Amino acid sequence: MVYSDAPRFALTHFIMTVPERSAADSGHSPLYLKLLAETAKIAWTELERFFARGMLLRVARDLDLVTVAVAIAEDDTAQVAQWLSSGMVERTTADTAADWAARDPELWAVVVSPWVCVQERG
Repeated sequence: MVYSDAPRFALTHFIMTVPERSAADSGHSPLYLKLLAETAKIAWTELERFFARGMLLRVARDLDLVTVAVAIAEDDTAQVAQWLSSGMVERTTADTAADWAARDPELWAVVVSPWVCVQERG
């Protein structure tokens, strides 16, 4: 999969989480830092259309959301397949979507075209 610089959706509750260190200082790749800067808190109502199109991936709380996004962007099929087979990453189910709609939890998302990776926090 190819990472796209083009914004894919509006983030009304945008919160930057960009570290003020260089990639070398942080131990993270430039791609990791770029995706970290594009990760934001978002309301479920803004994600519903991506769920409806089957483009929403739920990332388990135990995983680093940005690390998952990097693996997808870099087409690390072995790692992504492992997460998928373990259920740590999955297409968002109808039950999860209904739960999120009812509870309106704190969700964070990052786009790795064509996917939107989302994680519940808090």
